[in-house]
Parts: sequence; structure tokens; C-alpha cells
Amino acid sequence: MSAGRHAAGIGICAPLFAAFASILALSCTFARAQDADAFARLLAAPHRTAGNVARDGFRHPAEVLAFFGIREDATVVEILPGSGGYYLEILAPYLKDRGLYIAADRDGAAPPQYLADQRKLLARLSAQPALYSKVVVTQFNAGLHEIAPPGSADFVLTFRNLHNWIARNEIDGALRAFHKALKPGGVLGVVDHRGHADLPQEAQTKAGYVRVDAAVALIEQAGFKLLGASEANANPKDTKDYAEGVWTLPPTYRLKDRDRARYQAIGESDRFTLKFVKR
Repeated sequence: MSAGRHAAGIGICAPLFAAFASILALSCTFARAQDADAFARLLAAPHRTAGNVARDGFRHPAEVLAFFGIREDATVVEILPGSGGYYLEILAPYLKDRGLYIAADRDGAAPPQYLADQRKLLARLSAQPALYSKVVVTQFNAGLHEIAPPGSADFVLTFRNLHNWIARNEIDGALRAFHKALKPGGVLGVVDHRGHADLPQEAQTKAGYVRVDAAVALIEQAGFKLLGASEANANPKDTKDYAEGVWTLPPTYRLKDRDRARYQAIGESDRFTLKFVKR
């Protein structure tokens, strides 16, 4: 329903409605600022690893989580957090008192290197119970498992995974799992490597990049609606034309020491940050 129709329907005059809308917008902005401040405080917490802290300047987690609208009383599912646990370190402590953090991780069919990474994640959770004792771990493998009880999650978040699911033809199953887990009106937050808008998606998939319009089309076809986009993770230095694709850049450095200083100066990839709602 449009603002004009809503105002007419409840008999509020246009100037009063405009003033109310303005106040509401300011209140929402203030709430997001408060959330960003809370996340920013967690970024300085002593439990965070040095490797993750070093990436904050490229990943802008406080701004990203505030943009998604994460609340401390929410049920949040993160897809494939890995043993690095970049967002785990922030979200699990933030949610532990009033919300729930669910790590949707690998299942037994995953390749050995991924299962080894999962064991590291589980060991980390066990080693720091004050932070992670309330974390719930579920299985994820495209659409094969329920990542959370149906209709229970307020948020499903995925960071730099979409390109892999597209390359492996797993995207439809993954999106079905997300849609099933989310409450009506729940939010899907997606961050991934932004591809060239003037090149076909097929020409960029192997390099790890995804066109924004291709991502939006796939996700909306799965029963979601785009709510907005953030440029928090934009990086205009990323030329997206490297011999080893996006993995040429940090933190992977697939070329190892060859031209390392050049890629270090570019930094992590140019990324889109998209917010969808379950229809």
C-alpha cells in the first residue's frame, strides 16, 4: 500500500502524515545507528582473532549487519561460517542473551578438506563456551537439509558463497532451504563478489564474480523480493580481470608471492550487499 493510500485510508491529512513519516524515518535511522554502534563495540572485543580484525577495513561488518537490520533478539542463520568464523565472532556474542545464532555448516558428504574445517569450527565452539555455548550447528548442502526449523528464522545470511552455488548448479536448492527456514517477512542478506555488468554471467562464473542483476533475478525467482542494496563493501580498485579470478586477491592470494604487493594494494574484492525479504 502506498503512503498516499495509507494516509487517506486512516484520515490523516497530508502534512501531518508527511511529518509522521519523517519522524519514523529518523527513528529508523537512529535505530540503525545504535545497532552499528553495538556491532562496532564488538569489533574491538578481545576474543576476535587478529586475522579477522585485519579484514574489517574491507568487510565493514558493523555497517553491513546494521543494514540487514540484525536485532539482538533475532534468530539468525549464517550459511557456512567456516572455522575462520569472521561473522561468528560478532554475531554469536551479540545474540547469545536474547537471540539465537545458528551455524549452517557442512554435512558428511562434503570433501575432506571441508570436513576438516568443520572439525576446527566445532573445536572452537567447545573451547570458548562463554561465547559460543548457545550456538546451534545444523547441516547445509544445497537443498538437502533443513538449516533451521521451517519458518523459524528472522534472518539468513550468506557471505561470498553465491558464486560457488551458481558454478555448481546448487543455487536453486540453496535458495529453497533459505526460503523454507525464514519466517514470512524474514530477511535474506547476501554479500558476494560483484561482476562486470557488461559481460555475460557465464563469462565470469569461473572467476568467482556474479552480476548484480543475475543475482537478483535468481533470488527473486526463488520467492524473495529485493528490499535494498548497500555500497558498504564496494571497492573500485578491483578490476576483476585476474589470472586466478577473485582468488588472486586477498585474503586467498592464489598466486602466492607473485605480484603480491599489487594485489595487496587493491585489497579484497568489490562486493555487492543485497537485502531481500521472503514473500
